[in-house]
This record gives sequence, C-alpha cells and structure tokens, in this order.
Amino acid sequence: MQFLFEDFVLDLDRRELTRGSEAIAIGPQVFDLLAHLVQNRERVVSRDDLLDAVWSGRIVSESTLASHINAVRKAIGDSGADQRLVKTIARKGFRFVAEVREAPSLNGSSTPAEPPPSGETPALPLPEKPSIAVMAFQNLSGDPEQDYFADGIVEDIITALSRIRWLFVIARNSSFAYRSRQGDLKQAGRELGVGYVLEGSVRKAANRVRITGQLIDASTGAHLWAERFEGALDDIFALQDQVAASVVGAMAPELERAEIARAQRAPTTSLNAYDCYLRGIANLHRGDRESISDALRLFEQAIALDPGYASAYGMASWCYLWRRVNGWTADRAREAAEGARLAARAVELGRDDAVALTRGGDALGHLAGDLDGGVAMLDRALALNPNLAAAWFLGGYLRVWRGETEVAISHFARAMRLSPLDPEMYRMQAGMAVAHLFAQRFDAASSWAEEAISATCRAF
Repeated sequence: MQFLFEDFVLDLDRRELTRGSEAIAIGPQVFDLLAHLVQNRERVVSRDDLLDAVWSGRIVSESTLASHINAVRKAIGDSGADQRLVKTIARKGFRFVAEVREAPSLNGSSTPAEPPPSGETPALPLPEKPSIAVMAFQNLSGDPEQDYFADGIVEDIITALSRIRWLFVIARNSSFAYRSRQGDLKQAGRELGVGYVLEGSVRKAANRVRITGQLIDASTGAHLWAERFEGALDDIFALQDQVAASVVGAMAPELERAEIARAQRAPTTSLNAYDCYLRGIANLHRGDRESISDALRLFEQAIALDPGYASAYGMASWCYLWRRVNGWTADRAREAAEGARLAARAVELGRDDAVALTRGGDALGHLAGDLDGGVAMLDRALALNPNLAAAWFLGGYLRVWRGETEVAISHFARAMRLSPLDPEMYRMQAGMAVAHLFAQRFDAASSWAEEAISATCRAF
C-alpha cells in the first residue's frame, strides 16, 4: 500500500519514503512511526499507542519519542514550530493532518501484507531485479577445522554472482547469519527480501573437492535446480565458476534467459596461498584482537606464497587499519606506514579486483590520508561489483570524511539493503548518524545513533 501526501509517497510494502524521484533515508523506527501516524490519521494517536506500535511496548524516554517525532517532521519537510503535517495535541498525543490518498504499491498489491508471526523479522520488499541469497554451505569433510574452506568457497560464489549486474545478491554477513538456525528457507528469503536461496555443501578429501548446490524458490520453497560438481583441488576456481554459471542458468528461464557476462579469472595460482587467504578471512570475520593478528599473519603468508595476490594485500592493509581504529598497536606510525604500503600494492595489482580495491582503497583513505584516492578506488570497486556491500559501507565513511554527506547516506542505505542482517549493522547505522550530524540534521542523527546503540547491544 502507498500513501500519497503533498509530493511524498510512503510505500509500506517497499518500506520507502520518496519525494519525487528522491529516496529519503530514515531510520526503521522513524519509518514505523510515520507509517503509524499516517495509517491512523483519522484520530489522535497517544504516546502509549506509539510505544506499542513502534517500540513493542518497551519503555523509552520522552526525549527519545520527541527526537523520533522531530525526525519524522524533518523527513517530510515539517517542523515543531509549523506542525503543518504532524500536529501535537496537548496532553493527548499526535495526529497526521495532511490530506492523504491511498494507492496500490508498485508490486500491484492493493492489500496490506499479512503481519509476520510473533517473533519473526518483518519481510523485506523484493528488489526490482532478480535477487538471491547464498547460505553458508555445510562442511561434510568430517573436520570442523575445514569450515573456513567451505565458507571461502561460498564467498567466492557470492562474488561471482555479484558481478552479474542484473542480479541483486545479499551480502555474506547477512546470509551467514542463518548458519546456526535450522530455519525455513522460505522464511530466510522473506526476511532477507530475496526471490531465490542457494544452499549446498562442500566435501574436501585429499586432493579432491565436491560441491553440491540446490536453488530454491523462496516464495514457494520449490527446488528449481540441484547439481553436484566434483574435481581436483587444482580446479577449485573452475568449479566455483561452474556453480555460479549453473545457478544463473537455472534462474534464466524465470528471467527471460538473461545472458551471463562474466570474465572470471582465478585470484591466485597458488593453492597454498589461497588456503592461507581463506583462513585469514575466517579470522577477520571474528573481529577480536587476537583473530585480527592471526588474520594479518595468514594474509602475509599468502603474499609470501604469491606476491601477486592483490586481495591478500588489501586484506592485510585493512588488518592494520582495524588494529589502529581499535587502539591495538603500540607503534601507530610504523603500522600506518606498512598498512598504507600494502594498500598501495593492493590497488596497483588489483585494478580489476573489487575486494582488493575496496579494502586497499579504504586503508589508503584512512592510513595515508588520501581520501580522494580511496574514494576513487571504492568507486571502481562498485563499478566492477555493484553488489559488494562492504564497498558501499566503507565508501560511505570515506564520503562522510570528505564532506559528501548525501552521497554517504545513499551509500549506507544501499549497504544495509544488501546486507540487512549484517552483524556489523550498527557500524552502518553509526555512519548514518555521523552523516546526518555533519549535515546538521540533528534529530535524524539522534535517531540513527539510537538505532546503532540498540544494534550494538544485540550484537554483543
């Protein structure tokens, strides 16, 4: 359902607020607050009503409610002084007083969606283009120590699929959030806002590897395709390409036989280097001090084994950046210089490697103070891989520091949609808060900061 007032469109199914052709970035609770006021515009909505509808009855301070009301007004061009659209009724509550027209959403539905069962995450609207989430594959090797290998295989499949511009691919951090859940894939598709889900398994034994995959229609739970790929470990990159190509081939009948235009190349010719890289990635995602140190050591080993491994340079430089941000280094000048050196090497070697450009470009911006160069590298990464959530997220911060607050906000919004269940969502929300703060939209900044704090509490 869409609600039209003045030159705004509030789309409940897509959870979007737009003004003309411009999307307005607002926090989830601010959106819910506005939606509740608009839907109940025929009456005065009390404070208790808002707490029940937006905060599920949780007690929040008067200042929190006031900041969210102010953020609603700011988003729709209103203010507490004017109260042109949202009127405060003394000692009673609030009422949305603008003239509103209702219309079906762009997806053709004219009836509100069924509310999600209690305890479930609300459904995200489907993107306008075909969409897929690749879940963590099962490790069937019988050795938990091989989990990193299965995860690395999946990350490379995600990367291969992400290069297809007409395909919307959920980021690894969000799809891997389901690793410990034995949930319904239909539910995962609904919560991630995708039409397709890919699940599978990896078995590695001696010099052989077997990858199986199943493609599921997330709306019906129907299996559209299942296949097994097997070969020597030396052929791992070719096997990954086969999986990606077969997935898209299975989706193609539903997508008017869209063409696959991919120019794949193996990231390294050294399988030992690749193994070190995958182990490093596994440690990097843990994020604690010891794991980051282990990740740096493994990326440095990968570089020693393959001096042309651009992604390994990028990840190593980012480890130095992460150590600096968290105050985990005693010699800041030396580590900053080494991180900047590795970042420069990453972007030099990885002109066509989105991961190397993303991590290396971000490290250049922060460690070498080269914001312009860092932004340029991240823009190139997005040109190569428009589905890379990390590039949108990290690029958002560089844009903030360069004073481009509106571009930064759009970058963070895109990252959050590509990875809606990301364990690091709080960092994206914090970026939104900083961008709005720099743009002097203090109510919106306060709202996003509260979202970030809530997400941090859930993450830790």
